Amino acid sequence: MLGQAEVIRRIDLALGPRSREIVRLLPMFGNTGIERRYSCVPIEWYEETHDWPDRNAVYLDSAVDLLERATNEVLERAGRRADEIESIVVVSTTGIATPSLDALLMERMRLRPTVRRLPIFGLGCAGGVIGLERAAMLARAEPGALVLFLVVELCALCFRRDDFSKSNIVATALFGDGAAAALLSCKGEGPRVVGGGEFTWPDSLDVMGWEVTGDGLKAIFSRDIPELVTTRLHDVAAEFLSERGLALRDIDRFVCHPGGAKVLDALAVAFEIEPQRLSEARDVLRDYGNMSAATVMFVLERALASPTPWKRALVSALGPGFTAGFTLLVSP
Repeated sequence: MLGQAEVIRRIDLALGPRSREIVRLLPMFGNTGIERRYSCVPIEWYEETHDWPDRNAVYLDSAVDLLERATNEVLERAGRRADEIESIVVVSTTGIATPSLDALLMERMRLRPTVRRLPIFGLGCAGGVIGLERAAMLARAEPGALVLFLVVELCALCFRRDDFSKSNIVATALFGDGAAAALLSCKGEGPRVVGGGEFTWPDSLDVMGWEVTGDGLKAIFSRDIPELVTTRLHDVAAEFLSERGLALRDIDRFVCHPGGAKVLDALAVAFEIEPQRLSEARDVLRDYGNMSAATVMFVLERALASPTPWKRALVSALGPGFTAGFTLLVSP
């Protein structure tokens, strides 16, 4: 675990003497709403330089470990067995794996060799929402089949100690590591996935993403993201719901990816809701930071565990493209 106060102290000691810009931006860490994050490597690892092969090797080892743990936990909670899994969907954008992570997991856990595999790369923070809908599509295509949906993102590995750009400092202030799992089937308990969709704005490829460099992935963030959410997301979300005979006022629960504190404020405006209705997203951001695609699954877990009843939930996230992803859930 990385406490935000300790991260600030380390950044100040290691990079402060090398950059006045770092010192100027340090208050940003305290304004993120994050108290702690988790990392697959100890904090001392970040104090040395690492090239792309080194980072990716850590990604491969750690990602498979986390996916195995998440799979075992979700199977135990559902009372199912690993040999019942018939399809796997794995979302990840923070490293490269060929064979893909699902194949590595199958080998590790000795899953059935006939398992259908769908690795998804490049969706960034939107991957949890869009991947969940892809997994639901597979489940609907073969009623009764058990589909394992997995997300793993090791964002903290992308810290670049010699990069003093604002985008790298923003990423350092926000990003953490995490993984999540869910089981989907047309038979069983739990909420129903009744629809999904996405919208990619034209001429927006430079809003968010990764730049591949010799020493790893470099974050690309536009300072305009909160404004884009405030001014453009409302109509897109309203249209998605309208096509299903619904409006924003018909949604009882908004399960949003908490990209950051300012983004959450912008989401409340876009969805025409009070900020406190996004409290679960804020709590996840506080406790885990931004884990890219995995984060929204943590928010969904808290929404499902909440004693407050709901009929319809809109799961949403924004990612590279610039793309909005939606998944509509109906409680049983």
